[in-house]
Order: sequence, then C-alpha cells, then structure tokens
Amino acid sequence: MNILILGSGGRESAFAWKIAQSKHCSNLFIAPGNAGTRAYGKNIPIEPTDFESIAKFVLGNKIDLVLVGPEEPLVNGIHDFFLQRDDLKQIAIVGPQKEGAQLEGSKEFSKQFMMKYGIPTATFKSFTKQSLLDGLKYLEAQQFPIVLKADGLAAGKGVLICENVLDAQTELKAMLEDSKFGLAGNTVVIEQFLSGIELSVFVLTDGKSYKILPEAKDYKRIGVGDTGLNTGGMGSVSPVPFADEAFMTKVEDRIIIPTIDGLRKEGIPYQGFLFVGLMNVAGDPYVIEYNVRMGDPETESVIPRIESDFVELLMGVADGNLEEQELIISPKTATTVMLVAGGYPGNYLKGHPISGIENVRHSLIFHAGTEMNNTFVKTSGGRVLAVTSLKDNLFDSIQTAVADAGRIYYNGRYFRTDVGVDVL
Repeated sequence: MNILILGSGGRESAFAWKIAQSKHCSNLFIAPGNAGTRAYGKNIPIEPTDFESIAKFVLGNKIDLVLVGPEEPLVNGIHDFFLQRDDLKQIAIVGPQKEGAQLEGSKEFSKQFMMKYGIPTATFKSFTKQSLLDGLKYLEAQQFPIVLKADGLAAGKGVLICENVLDAQTELKAMLEDSKFGLAGNTVVIEQFLSGIELSVFVLTDGKSYKILPEAKDYKRIGVGDTGLNTGGMGSVSPVPFADEAFMTKVEDRIIIPTIDGLRKEGIPYQGFLFVGLMNVAGDPYVIEYNVRMGDPETESVIPRIESDFVELLMGVADGNLEEQELIISPKTATTVMLVAGGYPGNYLKGHPISGIENVRHSLIFHAGTEMNNTFVKTSGGRVLAVTSLKDNLFDSIQTAVADAGRIYYNGRYFRTDVGVDVL
C-alpha cells in the first residue's frame, strides 16, 4: 500500500515510525513532514490544508490510504472533499468528515451534544457579541474560578481560566468585542471549572465498533511543578496509574459508548480517532473536551505501546471492519519529554543547529519542530523534539527519558525534568 500522512509535528513523526514497520506499507509519504520523518518515508512540500495539491499528489502517486494528523484539515472538510470527487472517493481516509469534526471545531456543538446524550461534563452557557451584556451578568452569579472557551479552533490558545469576576468580564469583552481569538471567539462558551486530575483517552472507531487505545497524561505548563504558562504540551506518560480497570469501565460506559451511539443516532458518520480530554473528579470521569485526532505529545507515548500492525487498524477503520482487527497493547510504560525552543510558548528562537541526537541510545526520538539545512538538522518550531523511553516501570521510564533529553543540545534548549513524577 502507498500511504500518505498529513502533518509535520511529533504526532506525525510517531505515526511515520510505526507505519513504516508495517508489512502492508510499500511507500510512505509525509506532507510536509520534518527532518525526522525523512527516516521513514519521503517528505512532500504540501501543506495539509492545500486540498487541491493533496488531490493531485494522491492521484499521481497511487495513494491507497491518507492518515490526517492535525485538526484543521478535518474541520475544513478534507474527508468531504475526497468523497465529493469521483476520482478520489475510493481512497481510504482516516479522519472524520466535517460534520463529525465539529466535536472539536465547535465547543458549543460538542457541549450541546454531550448534554443531549447524558455525557458527564461541566455545566455551561454560550454567548455572542449580541448577548455580551447577558454574559457579563451571567458571570456575576457564578462561582470562581471559571473557564472561558472560544467556540472555534484557536491553535490551542482559546481557553482561559479566570480567577475572579472582574478578570472574567474583561476577558469576555476582549474575546467578543476585540476579537482576541479572531473568528474562533465569535461565540464564547462559559463553563464550570472542574477540579481534579486530567487524563487523555484515545479511541479509534469505524463509526460502529471501536478500540480503546492506551490512555495518557500530558503536562501543559512550561515550568517544573506545573507552573508558568500553558503550552502545547511539555511531555506525557502512558499508562496512567489512576486510570485503573474500574475507572476505565466508567469512561467506557458513561462516555465512549454514549458518544459513538450519539453520533450514529445523529446520522453523523465518523471514521477516525476520538480524543477525549477528561477530568478525574473524585473517581468519576467528566469530559473537558473532544478532539477529533490524536493528541500531541500524547501520541509519542501511546503509539510505542501499540504492538499490533497499525496499518491493519487504520484499514479496519476505512473498511468498516475494525471489530475484526487485533489491538495488542504493551504492558510497558512510556514517558515522553518534550525539548522546546528558548522563549517558548512566547516568541521563541529558531534556526539553531541541533547536536547530540546520535548520542541517544535508549529512547526513541520523534521530531516535532525541525528541518534540514543542507547537512545538519536545525530548530524550526516551539516544540522541537520528543524523547520517548519505553521501560518496564514508570521510574525507569522517566529516568531514561530525562537522561536522554540531556544528551541533545541546541541554543536555548529547555525541557521539564519532572514529567510523570506526580503520578509516580
């Protein structure tokens, strides 16, 4: 099979590493890919949102399967684009159609969906510019802290936690009147703040049956001890110690099954990944948000724990026979430490040569924000490299990932040394 992965981050690097091992993979292409994905296939200089160029490439290179990494092409309807063209509709695409992608593309849609199907989540109310005064008044009657979410995609930055009514009212005005998050913030969801421990649960579904992939916990704050600004993710661990069989049974019964059933009842076809961001509140799972793709950096911890042929699982989604495919999960523990650029998550350094990758012996290296400059690899993004260690226990996994992260160097290099320590 000829396979095309869309995307350029750590998630896509992990996909490429795994897919390249499959007996079903003849040729692998990554669009646009990064300096690391070149080891597993051929990078193609096409952006994931350039549907016409993707179509031309897919037809010209006899692509059998397209795996969509990031959310933007899904929310923009790449799956629908393929289905609408006679020359493309037979090509397998893993990733939901536009209607299903609303679960991530619209916070308001996803919250209403959860309420309709009795899926546990925080209470909420939505407001627009026209109802701003109602929103300001609504905030006066709420308990704090409270969460404000831009309805649309805001590159992971559209969620604010406000500690008091004055801050919340100021931010609501900034979002609705001053377009703080652009069009993504034309509608703002105000929701109850849930206190607990976060967890990411990943599901692969063909719309009828599903497989629960390894769960993970990611670390969003820039600083050790979960301090400082939020980032796209500084690392992750899988499995998560508190997500035992009893807890995961609650997740399956209260969240996964009602979600898959709800999509079917709504007549929404869904073939792809469902990433459920959860809060463990005193032993009970509540949905914080849905995402319609795999998470990053969670993918870099999850994928190494999947021992079965990943392409067979993807084809099971596309062919509608996922139930017949085998999912084997390693009992080992994966810890991923993210190396980021100096200044991240604000204005960050880029274009600096990276050295020492060849010194890493006991971990996997997944490139995220890297590119080739003639003969050497250089930094090109805020999150630069993911170092993943797969060991028999969490302690060894953390120790190895941190030690191997320290073997890599570039100007401004930074990483957290405490990923996974809180659940050790």
